[in-house]
Amino acid sequence: MTLAKTAYLHDVGLVCALGCGKDEVFSALMAGAQPGIVRSEALRVDGAPVYVGAVRTPLPALPAGLARWDSRNARLLIEAARQITVAIAQAKSDFGPERVAVVLGSSTSGIAEGEMAVAALRRDGKLPENFDFARQEMGSVAETLARHFELAGLAYAISTACSAGAQALAAGRRLLRAGLADAVVVGGVDSLCQLTVNGFSALGAVSAGICNPFSRNRDGITIGEGAAVFMMRREPGPVALKGAGITSDAYSMNAPEPEGKGLEQAVRNALADAGLAPENIAYVQLHGTGTQHNDAMESKAMRRVFGSKLPPMSSSKPQLGHTLGAAGALGAALCWLTLLDANIERRVPPHLFDGVADEGLLYDELARVGDCLTRDGPLYLMSNTSAFGGNNVSLILGREE
Repeated sequence: MTLAKTAYLHDVGLVCALGCGKDEVFSALMAGAQPGIVRSEALRVDGAPVYVGAVRTPLPALPAGLARWDSRNARLLIEAARQITVAIAQAKSDFGPERVAVVLGSSTSGIAEGEMAVAALRRDGKLPENFDFARQEMGSVAETLARHFELAGLAYAISTACSAGAQALAAGRRLLRAGLADAVVVGGVDSLCQLTVNGFSALGAVSAGICNPFSRNRDGITIGEGAAVFMMRREPGPVALKGAGITSDAYSMNAPEPEGKGLEQAVRNALADAGLAPENIAYVQLHGTGTQHNDAMESKAMRRVFGSKLPPMSSSKPQLGHTLGAAGALGAALCWLTLLDANIERRVPPHLFDGVADEGLLYDELARVGDCLTRDGPLYLMSNTSAFGGNNVSLILGREE
């Protein structure tokens, strides 16, 4: 049997600092709004305030049968997946639950609940009676979703730091190509916790304000939380995952290769996989964290790939925060929304920063609020992510008329 090379993203559910659901997120994104970027004094161990991208949507508890896996991370995930319940039910009906797989990226799992349990241990001398370590295991996100929707196919999690959500989409497509599944629920999820905020703070990587990607005044990241979950199938749908490129330059545990060689290769691999040239790309969702090193290397990589004809580009992290293991899935979700018919004006996600250019960095190419795609014919958008350990992923999503 010859299986189709292209995988299609039939629907997406998402919850993040921009809001909950496709309509709310799309509206806030294109308006350049920052409804969930808030100042918190509860995350740093030294009590210092820090800006984060927080989900403000109330999240219901998990059903009683999933209590051992209950965490904020799991609740974000199930809220996003709930939005594509119809698509999941249709896949179960079409193929049977054993042929529907789950692949999710995450880097925190239920660590926030582990932090609260340790605090209780120090205070009371014992762990809370309802604490179960299972919610902190990295694979718990995939198990929770599979159990909640009674899916019996392959279910596993990927944890390659900030590229995990994008890795999950590429892995889901591989399962379809290999005939190991007929439909895959793919995406990423991460929640705010003290571990990540204090860890990045210890590295000197957290912004004193809201992150300011590609500005001369950039000073670090704004950490966020969120989830994005797709229904992926072989049958044609509204948006195709046309290409994926993955590299690991292994330059450093916590710093990107200065020239962006690994990211550049991931982008070129994605283009080759999709059978496209750089000039076919109409927009790029940048990783754009706002750190000195990331923005410099990403600018170099983009200029080498696209030359003097760079398409509109933007980083949405000033609106979402850096959602770590969910970042790649949310970046793909923003591209998915941009490609839909509902985007009548063909607007692109804007880039919010202070407008102060830095020599050698992207500037003129950065999209402003209200900027629109101008080309006709097939549209192909790119989403890039880079992560600790030199993990780079580039995804190309497309809509072919």
